[in-house]
This record gives sequence, structure tokens and C-alpha cells, in this order.
Amino acid sequence: MDYSKLKKLEANLGYTFKNINFLNTALQHSSFVNEQPAEELQDNECLEFLGDAVLNLIIGHILMLRHPDLKEGDLSRMRAGLVNESQLASIARTLNMGSFIQLGKGEIQTNGRNKNSILSDTLEAVLAAVYLDGGLDTAFSIIERHFSIHINTISTPNVNFDYKSQLQELVQFTHKVTPVYKVINETGPDHDKTFRVNVNVKDLMIEGTGKSKKTAEQDAAGNALEIMKNK
Repeated sequence: MDYSKLKKLEANLGYTFKNINFLNTALQHSSFVNEQPAEELQDNECLEFLGDAVLNLIIGHILMLRHPDLKEGDLSRMRAGLVNESQLASIARTLNMGSFIQLGKGEIQTNGRNKNSILSDTLEAVLAAVYLDGGLDTAFSIIERHFSIHINTISTPNVNFDYKSQLQELVQFTHKVTPVYKVINETGPDHDKTFRVNVNVKDLMIEGTGKSKKTAEQDAAGNALEIMKNK
């Protein structure tokens, strides 16, 4: 990639890399690397793995600092609401990250730059790059800055992010039925899977995605609530 172009992403992030190669690797999707057999390139999957861990650690730390009286279950639900695929993709879009991702021809043709799965994975890889280049304190500062709007919207975790409980209460009251969740697809390596889940509510079938079955179910339940509220 043209390293001058990466300066624009650095400006969006609010961080200047000492070793820009970390950022370049974070933007190299496997589909791109697989099309460059003559080049000794590394895709961003290992950085995705590390970034997922860094993100969960730092978001967990921030939530503990802001909500010291909450129990582990509440904090876990809040964190799940902040680090799910759709939320990460939304933050990646605010950084215009899609325009910087290096993709293979097939992914480009299928609008890969706007896929939630690719955007969320790339954001995790970029956050890992920040962590490796600048250390934990720097990663903490960057994550707190870009997640602050979402973190600040949290008041009562059960109300905001336990979508499954909200959905169950709603449909049991209005339709006397229980939502049924089913995993319909799993993609990615064992260390970094993405799950797609369907929730069946009466005559509706709504999908959700996430890095675990639980977060995918929460995402599906949240999507179902939005649809039902607008009907």
C-alpha cells in the first residue's frame, strides 16, 4: 500500500505509528494476501486474534472503572453490547476504514469494504497494531476515545444491552410464545469464529452475528426488538 495513504488513517485514528508496517499488515485481508503468492505478505488474522483480546480487556477495564458497583454478569452484558460485530463495524465506518483495507478481487466485487465481518475484524487488527506499536496505555487511550460515545450511552446495562431478556418479556406478554435461537453459520478459524444466528419469533425470522453464540444471539434479539417496535 502507498504509505502516504496510511497517514490519512493515522489521522482518523489519532495515532502516528513508529512502525507503519504494523498498520499495513492490519489492513491486509487474507483474500488479498492469497492473490499475491510471489510476495512474502502476512494477512491480518493473527492481529485480529490479538486485537479481540486487547479490546475485551480494555473495554472491561473501562466499564469496571465507570461502574464499580455492578456485578460481573451486568458488566459482561455491557461489554458484549459494545464489542459485537455490528458495533465494531459502525466504529470502523466512522474511521473510513473500508477504503484502506486491502482485499482480493472477489471480495472487492462483492462489496467487501462494507461487510460488517470484514470491517469489525479489521478494526480489531488495527487496535492490535496500535497495542504492539505503542503499548497498552496508548491502546487504552485510542479505544476509550473511539468507543466513548457508545460507552457514554450506557446507563442501566439490563435495559440497554440484555436484548434477549427484553425480547422474551415482550413476546411472552404479547404473543404467549418464547423466542427460539438457532446457529445457522460459523465462519473463520477456530480462534476467531464469527457466528450467524436466527431468532424465530412468531412469524418473524431475524438474523444476528457475533464472535460468540451468546453475542450473536444478543445481536439477533436486538434486531428483532427494532423490527417489532417499528411494526
